[in-house]
Amino acid sequence: MGVKTNKKEKIKAPKKRWSRDDTELFLLSLPTLLWYLIFAYLPMFGIIIAFKVYKLAPGGHSFIYNLFHSQWAGFGNFKYFFTSNSFAMLLRNTILYNIAFIIISASVAVGGALMLSNMRNKSGSKVYQTMMFLPYFMSWVVVSYFVYALLTPERGYLNGILTSLGADPVMWYQESKYWPFILVFLNTWKGMGYGMVLYLASITGIDPSLYEAAVMDGATKMQQARYITLPSIKPVFIMMLILDCGKIFNSDFGLFYQTTGGLPASLYTTASTFDTFIFQALRSNAPIGQTAAASFFQAICSCGMILFANWVVSKIDNENRII
Repeated sequence: MGVKTNKKEKIKAPKKRWSRDDTELFLLSLPTLLWYLIFAYLPMFGIIIAFKVYKLAPGGHSFIYNLFHSQWAGFGNFKYFFTSNSFAMLLRNTILYNIAFIIISASVAVGGALMLSNMRNKSGSKVYQTMMFLPYFMSWVVVSYFVYALLTPERGYLNGILTSLGADPVMWYQESKYWPFILVFLNTWKGMGYGMVLYLASITGIDPSLYEAAVMDGATKMQQARYITLPSIKPVFIMMLILDCGKIFNSDFGLFYQTTGGLPASLYTTASTFDTFIFQALRSNAPIGQTAAASFFQAICSCGMILFANWVVSKIDNENRII
């Protein structure tokens, strides 16, 4: 009489072996891996400064020695930053400016891409695209000279026009009420070419047969844009929106510091952001631990905003989330 066994034979999965292709891919990615390790992850060791009262020890020791032998401050540096008189103003300016930048820049970039894609003269479209993309390559230092030539009180072009019309000249660098509009305009003007190129690339990848079928059905240009173009570029738009949300606690230092002429006292409450505050703190005698705490706060909030924006997108349109 045979004996029945209930033992199931284990199916062994084939072992994955390191292949030659894996070696080639690893060698190709090695320079990028080393770059990120040395310049992105290794400097993160300096985050410890935000929790220290950094002081130089007598004897001419190295930075690492001074860092480890400095007194722990805990969250004292963060408390000082949060309770400072400028924190509420810096938080308001940084967030509100970035919200305006995101909304206006995205609208202008999408609208410009739609207009250029519908131009019949393709040569003219390329010329306009190049002209709009040129400001993106200009540094804010160069742009600040253009702004100064326009707004300088003595011989500025705008004051010259106002004087010729019988109006009084405006002291632009002393009147803070004009600068929110000036900063938003400059940011939009300088970055719209880059955004238009991204959306134009997405529009170029749309199947032309969709437009041909829409024309045969009698769809107008507005209807084609609404029902074909905009839904097709929605994934790119959402991705850019999520990435822009990660910058909402950061600001373009050159825009807020260079174009305002070094951020004079008359514009301090209007054009100051976290980045300009950190720069001015480094130039002053402020403890470096407090400055590092402000920068670390920016990094944490930026990472949190990306995760939050991606979570919101996953609830609304799960297919277009990036994480």
